[in-house]
Amino acid sequence: MNTVVADITYRAMLGRKRIWLLVLLPVALVALAALLRLVNGQDEQTAVLLMKSFAIGTMLPLLGLIAGTGVIAPEIEDGTIIHLLAKPISRPVIAVTKFVVAASLVAVLAAVSTYVAAYLLAGSESGIATGFTLGALFGGVAYAAVFLLLGVLTRHAVAVGVIYALVWEGVVGGYVPGARKFSIQQWAQSLADQVSSSPFFSTEVTLGFAVPAMVIVTIGAVVWTGQRLRSLSLTGDD
Repeated sequence: MNTVVADITYRAMLGRKRIWLLVLLPVALVALAALLRLVNGQDEQTAVLLMKSFAIGTMLPLLGLIAGTGVIAPEIEDGTIIHLLAKPISRPVIAVTKFVVAASLVAVLAAVSTYVAAYLLAGSESGIATGFTLGALFGGVAYAAVFLLLGVLTRHAVAVGVIYALVWEGVVGGYVPGARKFSIQQWAQSLADQVSSSPFFSTEVTLGFAVPAMVIVTIGAVVWTGQRLRSLSLTGDD
Protein backbone atom coordinates (compact mmCIF):
# COMPACT_ATOMS: atom_id res chain seq x y z
CA MET A 1 0.00 0.00 0.00
CA ASN A 2 1.22 3.49 -0.88
CA THR A 3 0.32 6.12 1.73
CA VAL A 4 0.73 9.06 -0.67
CA VAL A 5 -1.68 7.55 -3.18
CA ALA A 6 -4.06 6.66 -0.34
CA ASP A 7 -4.00 10.23 0.99
CA ILE A 8 -4.68 11.71 -2.44
CA THR A 9 -7.51 9.24 -3.04
CA TYR A 10 -9.13 9.89 0.34
CA ARG A 11 -9.03 13.64 -0.25
CA ALA A 12 -10.47 13.21 -3.73
CA MET A 13 -13.31 11.01 -2.48
CA LEU A 14 -14.14 13.17 0.50
CA GLY A 15 -14.01 16.31 -1.58
CA ARG A 16 -16.28 15.22 -4.40
CA LYS A 17 -20.03 15.07 -4.54
CA ARG A 18 -19.65 11.31 -4.07
CA ILE A 19 -19.18 11.87 -0.36
CA TRP A 20 -22.72 13.22 -0.19
CA LEU A 21 -23.98 10.10 -1.93
CA LEU A 22 -21.94 7.94 0.44
CA VAL A 23 -23.34 9.70 3.50
CA LEU A 24 -26.90 10.00 2.20
CA LEU A 25 -27.60 6.27 2.18
CA PRO A 26 -26.43 5.57 5.76
CA VAL A 27 -28.29 8.64 7.03
CA ALA A 28 -31.43 7.48 5.23
CA LEU A 29 -31.13 4.05 6.88
CA VAL A 30 -30.79 5.49 10.38
CA ALA A 31 -33.57 8.02 9.77
CA LEU A 32 -35.92 5.29 8.56
CA ALA A 33 -35.09 3.14 11.57
CA ALA A 34 -35.74 6.08 13.91
CA LEU A 35 -39.09 6.73 12.24
CA LEU A 36 -40.12 3.09 12.53
CA ARG A 37 -39.06 3.11 16.18
CA LEU A 38 -41.28 6.13 16.85
CA VAL A 39 -44.24 4.55 15.10
CA ASN A 40 -43.97 0.92 16.21
CA GLY A 41 -41.48 0.92 19.06
CA GLN A 42 -38.81 -1.80 19.18
CA ASP A 43 -39.75 -4.60 16.85
CA GLU A 44 -37.38 -7.46 16.05
CA GLN A 45 -39.21 -8.54 12.91
CA THR A 46 -39.20 -4.99 11.53
CA ALA A 47 -35.48 -4.72 12.30
CA VAL A 48 -34.69 -7.90 10.37
CA LEU A 49 -36.79 -6.81 7.40
CA LEU A 50 -35.13 -3.40 7.25
CA MET A 51 -31.66 -4.86 7.57
CA LYS A 52 -32.23 -7.43 4.85
CA SER A 53 -34.05 -5.24 2.36
CA PHE A 54 -32.41 -1.85 2.85
CA ALA A 55 -29.13 -2.15 4.77
CA ILE A 56 -27.75 -5.28 3.09
CA GLY A 57 -30.00 -5.44 0.05
CA THR A 58 -29.87 -1.82 -1.12
CA MET A 59 -27.44 0.40 0.76
CA LEU A 60 -24.47 -1.96 0.83
CA PRO A 61 -24.14 -2.64 -2.92
CA LEU A 62 -24.74 1.02 -3.75
CA LEU A 63 -22.09 2.16 -1.28
CA GLY A 64 -19.72 -0.38 -2.81
CA LEU A 65 -20.53 0.91 -6.27
CA ILE A 66 -20.01 4.57 -5.37
CA ALA A 67 -16.74 4.00 -3.50
CA GLY A 68 -15.34 1.15 -5.59
CA THR A 69 -15.74 2.89 -8.93
CA GLY A 70 -15.16 6.34 -7.46
CA VAL A 71 -11.57 5.71 -6.36
CA ILE A 72 -10.34 4.93 -9.87
CA ALA A 73 -12.91 5.14 -12.68
CA PRO A 74 -12.96 8.99 -12.86
CA GLU A 75 -9.16 9.03 -13.20
CA ILE A 76 -9.38 6.62 -16.11
CA GLU A 77 -12.19 8.54 -17.75
CA ASP A 78 -10.49 11.94 -17.62
CA GLY A 79 -7.01 10.59 -18.36
CA THR A 80 -5.39 11.69 -15.10
CA ILE A 81 -4.57 8.06 -14.33
CA ILE A 82 -1.53 8.42 -16.62
CA HIS A 83 0.15 10.66 -14.05
CA LEU A 84 -0.18 7.94 -11.43
CA LEU A 85 0.91 5.18 -13.79
CA ALA A 86 3.99 7.20 -14.75
CA LYS A 87 5.26 7.17 -11.16
CA PRO A 88 7.59 4.40 -9.93
CA ILE A 89 4.79 2.59 -8.13
CA SER A 90 3.84 -0.94 -9.11
CA ARG A 91 0.37 -1.43 -10.54
CA PRO A 92 -0.56 -4.07 -7.91
CA VAL A 93 0.36 -1.59 -5.15
CA ILE A 94 -1.87 1.02 -6.78
CA ALA A 95 -4.71 -1.53 -6.95
CA VAL A 96 -4.29 -2.52 -3.29
CA THR A 97 -4.17 1.11 -2.19
CA LYS A 98 -7.30 2.05 -4.11
CA PHE A 99 -9.04 -1.01 -2.67
CA VAL A 100 -8.10 -0.13 0.90
CA VAL A 101 -9.51 3.37 0.48
CA ALA A 102 -12.76 2.16 -1.07
CA ALA A 103 -13.20 -0.73 1.36
CA SER A 104 -12.53 1.41 4.42
CA LEU A 105 -15.09 4.01 3.37
CA VAL A 106 -17.75 1.40 2.69
CA ALA A 107 -16.96 -0.65 5.79
CA VAL A 108 -17.10 2.28 8.19
CA LEU A 109 -20.20 3.92 6.77
CA ALA A 110 -22.09 0.65 6.33
CA ALA A 111 -21.12 -0.92 9.64
CA VAL A 112 -21.82 2.13 11.78
CA SER A 113 -25.17 2.97 10.20
CA THR A 114 -26.28 -0.67 10.20
CA TYR A 115 -25.49 -1.09 13.87
CA VAL A 116 -27.22 2.15 14.87
CA ALA A 117 -30.33 1.38 12.80
CA ALA A 118 -30.59 -2.21 14.02
CA TYR A 119 -30.03 -1.20 17.64
CA LEU A 120 -32.74 1.45 17.40
CA LEU A 121 -35.25 -1.16 16.27
CA ALA A 122 -34.17 -4.25 18.19
CA GLY A 123 -31.73 -3.20 20.87
CA SER A 124 -29.46 -6.11 21.72
CA GLU A 125 -32.17 -8.69 21.07
CA SER A 126 -31.09 -11.89 19.31
CA GLY A 127 -27.77 -10.40 18.19
CA ILE A 128 -29.44 -8.68 15.25
CA ALA A 129 -27.41 -5.47 15.48
CA THR A 130 -24.10 -7.31 15.87
CA GLY A 131 -24.86 -9.89 13.20
CA PHE A 132 -25.93 -7.49 10.48
CA THR A 133 -23.07 -5.14 11.33
CA LEU A 134 -20.64 -7.99 10.75
CA GLY A 135 -22.37 -8.84 7.49
CA ALA A 136 -22.28 -5.22 6.35
CA LEU A 137 -18.61 -4.92 7.24
CA PHE A 138 -17.35 -7.90 5.30
CA GLY A 139 -19.95 -7.66 2.55
CA GLY A 140 -18.96 -4.04 2.00
CA VAL A 141 -15.31 -5.02 1.62
CA ALA A 142 -16.22 -7.60 -1.03
CA TYR A 143 -18.43 -5.14 -2.91
CA ALA A 144 -15.65 -2.54 -2.88
CA ALA A 145 -13.26 -5.04 -4.50
CA VAL A 146 -15.74 -6.10 -7.18
CA PHE A 147 -16.69 -2.56 -8.14
CA LEU A 148 -13.05 -1.44 -8.10
CA LEU A 149 -12.39 -4.14 -10.68
CA LEU A 150 -15.40 -3.00 -12.68
CA GLY A 151 -13.98 0.51 -12.67
CA VAL A 152 -10.90 -0.61 -14.60
CA LEU A 153 -12.70 -3.05 -16.89
CA THR A 154 -15.19 -0.67 -18.47
CA ARG A 155 -15.72 3.04 -18.94
CA HIS A 156 -19.39 2.44 -18.15
CA ALA A 157 -18.69 1.08 -14.68
CA VAL A 158 -21.49 2.94 -12.92
CA ALA A 159 -24.17 1.87 -15.41
CA VAL A 160 -22.97 -1.74 -15.42
CA GLY A 161 -22.67 -1.67 -11.64
CA VAL A 162 -26.23 -0.44 -11.16
CA ILE A 163 -27.50 -3.22 -13.41
CA TYR A 164 -25.44 -5.76 -11.48
CA ALA A 165 -26.65 -4.46 -8.12
CA LEU A 166 -30.31 -4.27 -9.10
CA VAL A 167 -30.65 -7.29 -11.36
CA TRP A 168 -28.15 -9.85 -10.07
CA GLU A 169 -27.93 -8.97 -6.39
CA GLY A 170 -31.45 -7.63 -5.99
CA VAL A 171 -33.51 -9.98 -8.16
CA VAL A 172 -31.57 -13.05 -9.27
CA GLY A 173 -29.47 -13.47 -6.14
CA GLY A 174 -32.39 -12.64 -3.89
CA TYR A 175 -35.09 -14.82 -5.38
CA VAL A 176 -33.50 -17.55 -7.53
CA PRO A 177 -32.44 -20.38 -5.16
CA GLY A 178 -29.54 -21.69 -7.23
CA ALA A 179 -28.08 -18.23 -7.76
CA ARG A 180 -28.04 -17.27 -4.08
CA LYS A 181 -24.72 -19.00 -3.55
CA PHE A 182 -23.13 -16.50 -5.92
CA SER A 183 -24.51 -13.34 -4.37
CA ILE A 184 -22.42 -11.12 -2.08
CA GLN A 185 -25.65 -9.99 -0.48
CA GLN A 186 -26.44 -13.57 0.51
CA TRP A 187 -22.91 -14.10 1.82
CA ALA A 188 -23.28 -11.05 4.03
CA GLN A 189 -26.61 -12.32 5.31
CA SER A 190 -25.03 -15.69 6.06
CA LEU A 191 -22.53 -13.95 8.35
CA ALA A 192 -25.37 -12.09 10.03
CA ASP A 193 -27.37 -15.28 10.49
CA GLN A 194 -24.40 -16.98 12.14
CA VAL A 195 -24.40 -14.39 14.92
CA SER A 196 -28.12 -13.71 15.15
CA SER A 197 -30.55 -16.10 16.79
CA SER A 198 -33.66 -14.29 15.59
CA PRO A 199 -36.57 -16.57 14.62
CA PHE A 200 -37.43 -14.06 11.88
CA PHE A 201 -34.18 -14.56 10.01
CA SER A 202 -32.50 -17.49 8.30
CA THR A 203 -30.37 -17.99 5.21
CA GLU A 204 -29.84 -20.81 2.75
CA VAL A 205 -26.17 -20.13 2.07
CA THR A 206 -23.94 -21.80 4.65
CA LEU A 207 -21.16 -19.96 6.42
CA GLY A 208 -18.73 -22.62 5.21
CA PHE A 209 -19.44 -21.50 1.65
CA ALA A 210 -19.95 -17.78 2.24
CA VAL A 211 -16.65 -17.00 3.97
CA PRO A 212 -14.30 -18.72 1.47
CA ALA A 213 -16.32 -17.30 -1.43
CA MET A 214 -16.06 -13.79 -0.02
CA VAL A 215 -12.31 -14.12 0.49
CA ILE A 216 -11.72 -15.57 -2.99
CA VAL A 217 -13.82 -12.91 -4.72
CA THR A 218 -12.21 -10.06 -2.78
CA ILE A 219 -8.63 -11.16 -3.34
CA GLY A 220 -9.31 -12.21 -6.91
CA ALA A 221 -10.88 -8.87 -7.80
CA VAL A 222 -7.98 -6.88 -6.33
CA VAL A 223 -5.37 -9.04 -8.07
CA TRP A 224 -7.25 -8.77 -11.37
CA THR A 225 -7.41 -4.99 -10.96
CA GLY A 226 -3.64 -4.87 -10.57
CA GLN A 227 -3.18 -6.99 -13.69
CA ARG A 228 -5.61 -4.84 -15.61
CA LEU A 229 -3.70 -1.70 -14.64
CA ARG A 230 -0.57 -3.30 -16.08
CA SER A 231 -2.26 -3.34 -19.48
CA LEU A 232 -3.03 0.38 -19.44
CA SER A 233 -0.55 2.44 -21.40
CA LEU A 234 0.75 5.84 -20.38
CA THR A 235 -1.33 7.37 -23.17
CA GLY A 236 -4.48 6.26 -21.37
CA ASP A 237 -5.35 3.66 -24.04
CA ASP A 238 -5.56 -0.07 -23.50
